[in-house]
Amino acid sequence: MKNVLVVIDMQNDFTYGALKNEDAIRVIPAVKEKVAKALAEGREVIYTQDTHKADYLKTHEGRCLPVEHCISKTEGWQIVPELMREEMTVVEKPAFGSFDLADRVAESDPEEIELVGVCTDICVISNALILRAAFPEADITVDARCCAGVTPESHDTALQAMRACHIEVTGQGEEAWR
Repeated sequence: MKNVLVVIDMQNDFTYGALKNEDAIRVIPAVKEKVAKALAEGREVIYTQDTHKADYLKTHEGRCLPVEHCISKTEGWQIVPELMREEMTVVEKPAFGSFDLADRVAESDPEEIELVGVCTDICVISNALILRAAFPEADITVDARCCAGVTPESHDTALQAMRACHIEVTGQGEEAWR
C-alpha cells in the first residue's frame, strides 16, 4: 500500500521565532517520532515550507497578518533543527494550501495520506482539504497528537471541520500541550 506522511510547516518561525507558539514546540517530539517511524516503515515523507518573499507585508496575507515570517532563506524559514533530515523532500508553498503539494503527492499514487504539523487551523486544514479534493478515494488522516493550532479552541474547530469532510482524525486529546 502506498502511504505518504506530510509534515506541514514545522519551521522555526512557527515554533521558536516570529510567530512563536509553545504548543507547536511541545509537539516537535511527537512529530520527530512520527517521521522516524514512517521512514523506518518505508513510507514517503514530504515536508512543506511556508515561503514568503521580502515584500510579504504588501501581500494579502501580510496585510491580514502583519508579522513577517518564513521569509525565504532566513533562519525562521528553516525546518526546525529537530526534524531536519539529511535528505528531505520539501515543497515550498507561498500560501496556506498548496496545489504543488498535491502534485508532488500524486507522484506517489497514494492510497493513504497522513498529515501532521502546524497550524492545524490554517495550513494543516487547508492542505488536508486540497488533498481530499485531489485524492477522493485515498484514506486521509490527521494525527492531532502531532499538531498545534493558533489556539486550542481553533485547533479543535479545525479537527471538527476536517472530520465533516471525511478526513479521519486520530490522537485528539493526546496532544502534549493539553
